[in-house]
Amino acid sequence: MAKNRKVVIARRGGPEVLTLVEEEVPEPGAGEVRVKIAATGVAFADVLMREGLYRGVPRPPFAPGYDVVGAVDAIGAGVSGWQVGARVAALTKIGGYADYLCVAAESLVAVPDGVDAGEAVALVLNFLTAHQLIHRCARLGRGERVLIHGAGGGVGDALLQLGKLAELEMFGTASKEKHAAVERGGATAIDYRAEDFVARVKALTGGAGVDAVFDPVGGKQWRRSFEALRVGGMLVGYGFSSATVKGRRKLGKAIANYLGMPKFQLLALMDATRSVMGYNVMVLKDARPEWYRADLAALFALLAAGKLRPAVAERLPLAEAARAHALLDDAKITGKLVLLCN
Repeated sequence: MAKNRKVVIARRGGPEVLTLVEEEVPEPGAGEVRVKIAATGVAFADVLMREGLYRGVPRPPFAPGYDVVGAVDAIGAGVSGWQVGARVAALTKIGGYADYLCVAAESLVAVPDGVDAGEAVALVLNFLTAHQLIHRCARLGRGERVLIHGAGGGVGDALLQLGKLAELEMFGTASKEKHAAVERGGATAIDYRAEDFVARVKALTGGAGVDAVFDPVGGKQWRRSFEALRVGGMLVGYGFSSATVKGRRKLGKAIANYLGMPKFQLLALMDATRSVMGYNVMVLKDARPEWYRADLAALFALLAAGKLRPAVAERLPLAEAARAHALLDDAKITGKLVLLCN
């Protein structure tokens, strides 16, 4: 009988704590569908989970894995509208590093025939996040300006592609070795190590600033990102990578960045006529599931039409999840890391 291979975070630590185990194939409960996973993404959120820095996940051991693409393998009681063999995707938060996973049927979105599973899984977390940052949070329109931090990463690549489709004027911070990719994506690259990104953005916009800043770094940087906004602009924070160094938990740095984080006051925001918003993809998915399904379906349609080309940095077998994390920790990759299952 088939077994379910699973990579679990055995304890808090580096990539070496990821352990491959085998267990019985799970049975779907009422309202659930079992998915035979073809591809799952590796996200920075998985790294934070591994380091014990991500809220709302179980204590180890558990399998990370925020996004999956595969096929319906079994259907639980009370589920209609899906058939065995249908290609599907789901935003899962945890559990994706496995051959099989039972998922609530309402979380499934159909994947068009003919699209590559590795490219499709890049849409589920990265492009959904980028789409919602642009269109659900900042609600940017043609010609508006945006500063994208981490423009050389997975969500950064998605923001560049979707921003180009939306005809935005884009500026992107990245390390020097990723500038060529950022420029090819349609943005003006800014070296966050060697340049003052606020001064550079102000110079490039005639002193006005940008309509939105998308910032996954957090901590003290949020103050600087806020300074890059024009009047009426919005800072959207969607991560706190400043708590780590090369993917490893650094308590002193995390505390310093937390203490240095700006405390935005309503009166100050009113006087500045600028706004601040936080974004969590799972919170918005649960609160507005119709947005989640519609947005992801729209992204799959763009992929099928050839209008999106997700950058897949590397495809590795499930058993090499630790190597994937090591690559992500080094921050040298551009695009999405994908684990191939089954």
